[in-house]
Amino acid sequence: MVSTEYPPMKGGIGRYTSNLVKALQSLGMEVYVVCNEAGKGDFSGLSPTNKQNSEVILKIVSEINPDIVHVQFEPGMYGLSLDPINRANSGTYIDSFYLKCKTPIVTTFHSGYNFVEWMSLSFVVRKTGRIGVIGMPLRFVVRLCKYLLNYGTFKNINKQKLDSSHSGIVFSNYMSKRIGEGCRIIYHGAEPYDPTIPQKKEARAMFSLPQDSKLALALGFRTVTKGWDLLEKMNIPYGWKVLINSSKDHYNTEKYDLNVISSAHNSSSKGNNNNNIINLQRDFLDERDFSLLLYASDVVLLPYKITSGSGVMFDALAHGIPFIASDLDFFREFASQGLGITVKRNSDEFSKGLKRLESNYLYFTENIDRFNKKLKWDFVANQHNLMYLSIANEKNDHMKMTL
Repeated sequence: MVSTEYPPMKGGIGRYTSNLVKALQSLGMEVYVVCNEAGKGDFSGLSPTNKQNSEVILKIVSEINPDIVHVQFEPGMYGLSLDPINRANSGTYIDSFYLKCKTPIVTTFHSGYNFVEWMSLSFVVRKTGRIGVIGMPLRFVVRLCKYLLNYGTFKNINKQKLDSSHSGIVFSNYMSKRIGEGCRIIYHGAEPYDPTIPQKKEARAMFSLPQDSKLALALGFRTVTKGWDLLEKMNIPYGWKVLINSSKDHYNTEKYDLNVISSAHNSSSKGNNNNNIINLQRDFLDERDFSLLLYASDVVLLPYKITSGSGVMFDALAHGIPFIASDLDFFREFASQGLGITVKRNSDEFSKGLKRLESNYLYFTENIDRFNKKLKWDFVANQHNLMYLSIANEKNDHMKMTL
């Protein structure tokens, strides 16, 4: 299993990979993990800044001779380089691994932006630089041109990985369309940490949260693309509070601060949100606290500006709570199954969304209960196992034919 992120490193892909590895091992599979030095995998040496990533993986594959190499692919995790002048120089530091590896490869794609989402990334511009804040307009123009010229390149990077893989995995139909034909849809696994479901009252008491309000949770990494600036502008309906817990991942260097209250006991600077926004400030949560916080909540808020997949959404569903998300294709796919709702990405629509969801809450939770079996890690692991066996059998049949 290949992933630069791996616990104890912070990162949603690392957390996903760790849970998948445990589920596969519970089926009796022998799984080795190669990751960054900060993660506790079986092998290390990978990094977004290591131009020798391909050589690292190829050497390990040569040593252990696995039946399958499974790559958790997010381009930035392996050193995404975009050259707007000579696009032939654009790529990642594992491109040559895909071209040289003789062992069957499976690739899970964690992003697949459409053009609008891709161009939205160009708005994430550093506030400081060689010529300080006054250089922001110039940095923005350069970044805009780079992303405009490289959208086709980004698509080709994903396409090359898919073409070189025996199978691609995505988390939704939307992502399958973005990545290309030949992808299998296996949902992002998600389960509560403790199978003993605590009462909401107990879960809230663990975090000293109010017992007399409904809680809308915004949870995850603190980046501009999460769109959390919208939360402080909401006219939060009576009887609701917005709960925030944010953190920074291992690789993110983006500086982004939330202008909301500093703790559960202070008030917001926004008049109509007085005492209605709670910033938990617990940073990255371990599995137990992550699960308890979801049990303490009634809905998750996902005002994302761009997305291809959302582990937070799947985890919320696994804990029986619906979502309110920006009207993006990925979220729309799950909203169509009655698991949550999508709204236009503005504060008024998200405020109205809370009322709309509250009035039909039982409808959503019943749909979620029926859906959740598809997220169980043993179910997800079995789907992976069947795919691995199919590829291994195909490889063995090919070898017999060549003898």
